Amino acid sequence: MPLPRRRTAVTALALLLALPGCGAPTPTPNATGDRTATATTTATTAAGGQTPSGPRAFTLVATGDVLPHTEIIQQAKEDSGGTGYDFTAMLAGVKPLISGADLAICHMETVYGADGGPYTGYPAFKSPPQVAKALTDAGYASCDTASNHTLDDGPAGIRRTLDAMDAVGLAHTGSARTAEEAGKPALLRAGGATVAQLAYTYGTNGIPLPKDEPWAVNLIDRDRILADARAARAGGADLVVVSIHWGTEWQDTPNEQQLTLARELAAAGEGPGRPDVDLILGTHAHIPQAYEKIGDTWTVYGLGDQLAGHMFTHGDTEDPRGNWSSLARFTVGPPAGPGQRWTVSRAEFVPQITDLGPPYRVLDLREAVRRNPGRADWARALDHIRTVVLSRGAGAAGLTMAP
Repeated sequence: MPLPRRRTAVTALALLLALPGCGAPTPTPNATGDRTATATTTATTAAGGQTPSGPRAFTLVATGDVLPHTEIIQQAKEDSGGTGYDFTAMLAGVKPLISGADLAICHMETVYGADGGPYTGYPAFKSPPQVAKALTDAGYASCDTASNHTLDDGPAGIRRTLDAMDAVGLAHTGSARTAEEAGKPALLRAGGATVAQLAYTYGTNGIPLPKDEPWAVNLIDRDRILADARAARAGGADLVVVSIHWGTEWQDTPNEQQLTLARELAAAGEGPGRPDVDLILGTHAHIPQAYEKIGDTWTVYGLGDQLAGHMFTHGDTEDPRGNWSSLARFTVGPPAGPGQRWTVSRAEFVPQITDLGPPYRVLDLREAVRRNPGRADWARALDHIRTVVLSRGAGAAGLTMAP
């Protein structure tokens, strides 16, 4: 399904180390040539010393589609002073939310072009690789890369994207350069827990999987997702996060595939308090969709576009919802006793907006409304996001808008 037409943490003390299935700034090949990386977090006491070792609660944040249209690429060029591409200023408004988390996950919708370009927006995206640096600067530890645009530039685009992420220490999952890499999640560390992130997409805009590389991007398959989740759990993961590119564009409500698959994934496990999948993070619809707690599994049907240019529904009508999103923030606590699991103890969301300016900037919508009481359009956007996010009873399950 094509995109609509357009007009033209980790904490501050987080360190990226080595773990299976991800990239690292200075990767060391093992016997099989695999490159590994890890995101770990370190807490400090008020006096500045190290806290006692052992499990502790941590925060995990997740955000929606990073979708650099042509005008976003042009803004990055202007922000660099014309000497390159700098996306950091566009994310600066939400950097405190991202870098303030113990673990932050994003969704990289597009693949990267070669150094020096050419770079393109819709319909076949090739983004500047400098996006990866901006994401790590903002505080992200990992990005999923499975989307309907993953094959926009074939296997070469995938390789460039993952190589660029490796170069800045940004872990990734959902697309792969080798069959071995495709079979591994991103493994991340926070609070003493190992977090496994897996990612899948509904399709690739009709572009067939490469004949010689059918593993290049993970496609949605319930049995495979559950098998991968169980393998990650068996391999030591304390928390399993599944990022899924799904849903119907521009539709506030989740479609039947989303509802059915979410329930099937949430129902799988060893029993109460022991699900195979702990969190489901949805992207693709371009607009915010509901959160829902299904059994022990928190599901975000659609986070919305975190960074995008002018967005149009089918036809020539610009839809401001294409620049609205929510940031999901979950507090995860350690096992309460022997044989128990890490569990989500608090669920929150933060409304976001890409201010089309110019300049283009991603903003914490709560703060933007407080500082600009005359912007009735922003106030309406905040109310809409809150209403949609809570539309499937997540409030009764404990979800709140972060103060």
